[in-house]
Amino acid sequence: MDKNIMIDKIEKMKITKKAIIMAHNYQIPEVQDVADFVGDSLDLALKATKTDAENIIFCGVDFMAESAKILNPDKNVIIPDSNAKCPMAAMVDAESLEWLKKDYPDAEVVSYINTTAEVKALSDICCTSSNGVKIVKNSSAKDIIFVPDQNLGLFVQRSIKDKNMILWPGICPVHHNINKGEILEIKEKHPLAEILVHPECRPEIIDIADHTFSTNGMVNYAIQSDTKEFIIGTEKDICYRLKKENPDKKFYPVKTAVCQNMKKITLRKVFKSLENLEPKVVLSREIMEMAKLPLQRMMSIGRGD
Repeated sequence: MDKNIMIDKIEKMKITKKAIIMAHNYQIPEVQDVADFVGDSLDLALKATKTDAENIIFCGVDFMAESAKILNPDKNVIIPDSNAKCPMAAMVDAESLEWLKKDYPDAEVVSYINTTAEVKALSDICCTSSNGVKIVKNSSAKDIIFVPDQNLGLFVQRSIKDKNMILWPGICPVHHNINKGEILEIKEKHPLAEILVHPECRPEIIDIADHTFSTNGMVNYAIQSDTKEFIIGTEKDICYRLKKENPDKKFYPVKTAVCQNMKKITLRKVFKSLENLEPKVVLSREIMEMAKLPLQRMMSIGRGD
């Protein structure tokens, strides 16, 4: 099927199927273009609670679609490719977290939104890269179990000295593998460019950055800043949105920063998921009820960048 015909059919099916399409900032450009909302994990979670659509087509990885389902238990949440999974979310499981909680019975569990529904269900509160610092600062607990991203935990620790943070040894492979030398090489070619990086990056990358933001934080900063050039230290396809919303500015991606799981969702798969309303996200009522509270607590605190 011709791409333009497919896009036209998608737009018509959104109306007839009472559906909306949500896409993460890391989705491929053509998927971003057919989405009703494009954003980061927190932004999409907030928008998911405000839609009156019956069907949510969620273009992202598994934990994001699960979060949308938890917040909309009576709606259909469809992920165009059920194999689009987040490796970091798979690095912590509920059973192991339960064991760690026994070692620190007074600790508050702060789970990055990049976790499974089962892990969220065992958590006191969730956070995203935009509000991790704000949420840990807001906690009255002395001990914080922070799962699963060690790099984000280390970033939070830079701003908070009065908490004992127990960091789970998980990472985002894409951000963890961003290379300092590659960023400095781009900087040498574009000396006027500001370096914006994601807090999932290693500490040595945070150290050379001008600013550290969530993906929506990067978008908002690029719009407001007088700077005309930016080196973007996160998954490269956010640069499509950045350029689209700032056509007079230049964005230089780290070309090796590619999330292959995000790329599993294609325009054709979006079309098929709308046509068939499959594959649906399925979670037990019990898990959804337990996981909803930490997500709601996170959203009530709001953005931190």
